[in-house]
Amino acid sequence: MAIPSKSATSQYLTVTLSYWAFTLTDGALRMLVLLFFHEQGYSPLELATLFLLYELFGMVTNLWGGWLGARIGLTLTMQFGLLLQIFALSLLLVDQTIMTAVYVMIAQAISGIAKDLNKMSAKSSIRLLLADDEQNRLYRWVALLTGSKNTLKGLGFFLGGAMLAGFGFRGSILGMVMLLVLTLLSGLLLLERQHGNLQIKVSQLLSKSPLINRLSAARFFLFCSRDVWFVVALPVYLQVQLNWSFVQVSGLMASWVIFYGMVQAIAPRLTGPTKAQYPGRITLVKWGVLLSFLPAFIALLLYAGMDPTRTLVLGLLVYGGCFAVNSSVHSYLIVAYAQRQAVSLDVGFYYMANAGGRLLGTLLSGLLFQVSGLLSCLLISSVLILFSTLAAQSIPEPE
Repeated sequence: MAIPSKSATSQYLTVTLSYWAFTLTDGALRMLVLLFFHEQGYSPLELATLFLLYELFGMVTNLWGGWLGARIGLTLTMQFGLLLQIFALSLLLVDQTIMTAVYVMIAQAISGIAKDLNKMSAKSSIRLLLADDEQNRLYRWVALLTGSKNTLKGLGFFLGGAMLAGFGFRGSILGMVMLLVLTLLSGLLLLERQHGNLQIKVSQLLSKSPLINRLSAARFFLFCSRDVWFVVALPVYLQVQLNWSFVQVSGLMASWVIFYGMVQAIAPRLTGPTKAQYPGRITLVKWGVLLSFLPAFIALLLYAGMDPTRTLVLGLLVYGGCFAVNSSVHSYLIVAYAQRQAVSLDVGFYYMANAGGRLLGTLLSGLLFQVSGLLSCLLISSVLILFSTLAAQSIPEPE
């Protein structure tokens, strides 16, 4: 039975809390897997391969998840994502002798499906909670949801290491399963059912408006540009060239994600002097041009012989702030431009491009670093950001 109609704010808070709980376990799970297999002697490049299926299945899920949300409703789709994450975590409760690399890759693939079902549903549902003339409020809500998600993902990195030290691998996984079960039950009680009965042909999944296609292309290149140096090349460089410990590397990555999320949450204050302003194409292009110089500038400083630790830490800080604003504006625009009657399809297609960019970036990161080092990864990152900015240049201003 459907719950009586509730205010948009209360529904937003329920969706956000559910998304937070999921994200916390997602970040903690990644750190648990990294630490566990690092102890088994896996190299950083081998560790990266454990997450390729996570990204690949996330890409597929965003496309078909949008169709699922349109058919059965976003509330059920989000709860199905939580259920899948509980199943993925439960697979890791087996004896550790069974957990081969292939076994964990399969569990990560299921977790990738769960993550993107949850993300697509949470962001799409916000579009349905607000009227078309509430763009300022929509921008702030999307920025807060996106930023807080990344901050909690960073906290999840720390939480994963702390739980592993305090409760062991199985105890940590069991604790996360219990948290998600409570989250799922709370959502069933508190979330208003959003019915979906839109009849969509399979051919329509890839048939989008030029506007959605251009925005998706910009997102693809944006996230490919980040992961081409951040996912594999940077942590391997820190370990091999600068002799950082694994704890130092994971601590820097976690701190960066937390900072990145905090900037995303306050992006509306950075992109306009008043709350009455919300971003469009000009904002996206301006911040994209600024971002495109940063990886190349970091590469130039490293090539000139500047202290690599100071250069990378400070460079990551500036880069993270600019990238966070770009990402936040992107996240708002897809929700704002998506058709209300088929919001999950447009958002799902868009985040399929996002996952595709991350997948390609991960593969290029390992390949380029192995062939020619970190500097080439940074230079390619700047080129990819320029491609993203060019794609964004053709996006019209919102009405």
